[in-house]
Amino acid sequence: MRKRVIAGNWKMNKTANEVKKFVESIREKVPASEKVEAIVCAPFPYLAKLVEDTANTNIKVAAQNMHFEDSGAFTGEVSPVMLKDIGVTHVIIGHSERREFFAETDNTVNQKTKAAHHHGLVPIVCVGESLEQREADETVQHVRNQVTEALKGLSEEEVSQTIIAYEPIWAIGTGKTASSEDANEVCREIRQVVKELTSEDAAEKVIIQYGGSVKPATIDELLSQSDVDGALVGGASLEADSFLSLVEAGTK
Repeated sequence: MRKRVIAGNWKMNKTANEVKKFVESIREKVPASEKVEAIVCAPFPYLAKLVEDTANTNIKVAAQNMHFEDSGAFTGEVSPVMLKDIGVTHVIIGHSERREFFAETDNTVNQKTKAAHHHGLVPIVCVGESLEQREADETVQHVRNQVTEALKGLSEEEVSQTIIAYEPIWAIGTGKTASSEDANEVCREIRQVVKELTSEDAAEKVIIQYGGSVKPATIDELLSQSDVDGALVGGASLEADSFLSLVEAGTK
């Protein structure tokens, strides 16, 4: 059985004091369970302190982005070497907001995914369609293309250790959520792409999350689906009680 992964993406939110209170509220409450993994995806300024404050707990810490180069003249960027150096374990790559506002492309997503694996970071690769693409019945082809491009050049082992997050763009932060059946259909298609690119074994191992206005009220139904292995959560991950509810759902 695949482990469920609940990742809270804080985006550009929280102050240092708010981060401190959040960790104090959850650090002893996140369950030690083989069924679920809890990840907090925080802004760069708080990563090092978060790693320190969550040591010896069941909480992993992720960055929300990174550059694909190890170092260099890239003002304002953060490298995988830096993230690994401070103890970060995961990194979000290719979130739709990065693609829309910061010129992220399928090519840079692929480069970053390769770099993450090279440095022992687990990439959480985001894919998903716009409302226009969904209404034009282009969802499956668009997502298949994104997954194929993101995983290009990776070994079978690296593919199986990649987390793929299906996030329909029209559902992010809008309060709209794809039905659990619709989410599962696309997640199943993603698993099929992985099978075609690598093997059935890798496809069975790869963790596929759903993201898009996920809430405690909807998480149980999503996790009941055959190919949804967790959630990448935005707004509902900002409050400690809400995040804990989501993680707890993964243990059922």
